[in-house]
Amino acid sequence: MKILFTGGGTGGHILPLIAVAREVRRVQGTNNIRFAYLGPKDNFSRILLSQEGIEVQTILAGKLRRYLNATSILRNIVDILFMFPVGLLQSFGKVFTFSPDLIVSKGGYGALAPAIAGWIMQVPVFLHESDASPGLANKIAGKFATRIFTSFENTENFPKKKMTVIGNPIRKEVLSGSKQEAKRIFKLQGGKPVILISGGSQGAQKINDTLLNILNKTLKEFEIIHQTGEKNFKQVKAEAKVVIEKDREIYYHAVPFLKERELRHTYAAAEIIVNRAGSGSIFEIAALGKPSIIIPITNSAQNHQIKNAYAYEKTGACIVLEEANLTPNFFLEKLRYFISHKKDTDKMKAAALAFSKPEAANVLARLIIEYLKG
Repeated sequence: MKILFTGGGTGGHILPLIAVAREVRRVQGTNNIRFAYLGPKDNFSRILLSQEGIEVQTILAGKLRRYLNATSILRNIVDILFMFPVGLLQSFGKVFTFSPDLIVSKGGYGALAPAIAGWIMQVPVFLHESDASPGLANKIAGKFATRIFTSFENTENFPKKKMTVIGNPIRKEVLSGSKQEAKRIFKLQGGKPVILISGGSQGAQKINDTLLNILNKTLKEFEIIHQTGEKNFKQVKAEAKVVIEKDREIYYHAVPFLKERELRHTYAAAEIIVNRAGSGSIFEIAALGKPSIIIPITNSAQNHQIKNAYAYEKTGACIVLEEANLTPNFFLEKLRYFISHKKDTDKMKAAALAFSKPEAANVLARLIIEYLKG
């Protein structure tokens, strides 16, 4: 049984594939299963996938940029006329060599060439779409995919007869953390509500800047674990040191990136979660039953984060705060709201759990195995 994964190369594409691979192994066992991944070169993906025993192979990948200026137009021409055709030729060679029984595509610009190559070579393609509004690559791949699985009920632009709603595959391991272990890892002080503030796997400058503006004031009432993003970590730490009063420094815990072991315990300790509107983050937060503030990226492709955020808010599980309204004091008032309105917070927790689909990875794994066994 050989399964070829493909995806765009960000955490939002890679982590669900890891969750599915783990569940396939749990259900089927490890004998006679071989996984490989084919996508654009990316160290983050390579490290995570290799740790799971998934072979990583890379191709050139062309990306269509929707924002138009002289630089983006030139890069689009290069990507469309050179990068994508070369990546497609590479995909034919690598799909032929690996000879998979099934391709599982998570979407993203790096997944289109492998999916097309597989389709032409008559390899069945299972497509998973994380977002409420699919990107261009998945819209194209959806036309020839064998099966399409979605996270949200009313996902746009796919033929309904191929579509099954299963939720977004998440790693079960992040749902079983320990508050005590979080206390040990971060030296949490206790006595104040713990907030996890994150801008996703790459961090978010806007969220970081907003927090820094009110950090000292916020630490008077809350203890904060802050995932800054690798590239912002040193700057955020330096600025935080300037604005925080000495006696409040012990309540602020900045990290560049939360690895799985740390994330699971952080989730357990956090009473409130502030995050971007990536589908993976939303479905993890929902499965934990945590109240949250969701801050969508304004300029995401197809406005998918804004659509994700409002689809989730519609259930009553979160507050959406768009970047245009993300002023420091307004942000602080929203954090205070969770503490002062316990009944509303309890309703959010219940709504989050009702929305969640923690077994999505297992469901998809079983459907994959069932299909391959015929």
